[in-house]
Amino acid sequence: QKKAVSRLPPGEVLDLAIAFFTERGYRAGRTGRPNQVFVMGKAEGILPRVTGEVSARADVGKPGVTLVTLDAAGERLGPLMDEFSKHLRAAGRGGTSAS
Repeated sequence: QKKAVSRLPPGEVLDLAIAFFTERGYRAGRTGRPNQVFVMGKAEGILPRVTGEVSARADVGKPGVTLVTLDAAGERLGPLMDEFSKHLRAAGRGGTSAS
């Protein structure tokens, strides 16, 4: 499990996660729980199926800060979560920030 902080709103973080993982061949979508996205993929290595999740909590520490929790298992999916973390950081820097 890995945690990251973003200035993007939770909904935007989750939409970014769905687009990111779908582009890379995984099934991704919202779960029944609020502010959470599932990621599922086919077999990787010895695992018959890989899963991951991305959750986002708004206003952690101070208003406008979103805590993003990334969790995944799989030969490709684990490193891809790290890549998403970097992508999220870059999107947060390049996005518009409310001042």
